Amino acid sequence: MLRLIDANLNRISEGLRLLEDVARFILNDAALSAALKSLRHELLRQHSSLQKELLSARDSTEDVAAFAEEEMLRADLHAIVTANARRVEESLRVLEEISKLPDLALDPAKFKQARFTLYELERALTGKILRVEKRIAGLYVIIDPEALGGRDEREVCRQAIRGGAKAIQLRDKKRRRAEILAAVQKLGEVCAQHDVPFILDDYLDIALASGADGLHLGQGDLPVSVARRLLPIDKILGCSATTLEEALQAEADGADYIAVGAIYPTPSKAGAIVVGLERLRQIREAISLPVVAIGGIDGKNAPAVVEAGADAIAVISAVCSAADVEEAARKLAERMEVK
Repeated sequence: MLRLIDANLNRISEGLRLLEDVARFILNDAALSAALKSLRHELLRQHSSLQKELLSARDSTEDVAAFAEEEMLRADLHAIVTANARRVEESLRVLEEISKLPDLALDPAKFKQARFTLYELERALTGKILRVEKRIAGLYVIIDPEALGGRDEREVCRQAIRGGAKAIQLRDKKRRRAEILAAVQKLGEVCAQHDVPFILDDYLDIALASGADGLHLGQGDLPVSVARRLLPIDKILGCSATTLEEALQAEADGADYIAVGAIYPTPSKAGAIVVGLERLRQIREAISLPVVAIGGIDGKNAPAVVEAGADAIAVISAVCSAADVEEAARKLAERMEVK
């Protein structure tokens, strides 16, 4: 019995440590890392009174299954996390049942609670991994019908991508929802063909209905924490911020990137607050998420914005209002290369 307890406790400790290190060193997620560390330490305390007996009973060389199976290769980080989370959850279930036997100084309720806690942490960790694979960086083109001069949205999208756009967003404040949904589906197809993330501004319902890759919210829109709960775990969630406090709150609530601006005065958004490069630097230093700079950015000032810490620059008129969309996107992408 002691060997069984010892083996499962070791699986739990080892698996949780791997998950914790993924959260800490790969995802740079302090909250997830701390939650996994806390869970691991709490479970270690469960068997402190049995430590001597467990070590005395350990006999790895006589374990009939210790070397019976070859280790399987993992396809990716997601597969590693899934395998280790399952291992920990299974061991927690074993110990929960074994702890129901008399004369064992173990609490089955603690193992049950830990198992359910890990279910939620696994969901959060897996979602973060899936979204990190779609990390926002580079040229981020926002398509606004008002800036197109009557040109076809899909063609503008294709040209922007050919020119180097790494993410596309639709910003539409005028049309009815049914029209926006149709546009999202068409633009989403173009982006999928080129393996470029497509993000919708504002409308959670349309993002869900269309299968868009992500949603972007402003400070006056649906709270990030609510949207994060309602979106599928693999969908990107961005949030606009003009202050450090707003950026930190969005990060804590589950955003995947922060759009900071307006960096410069912009004709695309009347009344936009101009925060400047210093605010961009301040937010870049304080958060671990990708930072997207937006507002008045063009080929001349793009290098300064990248030097200030932007992972991506978001533009509307600099690309969408250009006579040659593809060439405008290409020149802007090239200017992002800081010399």
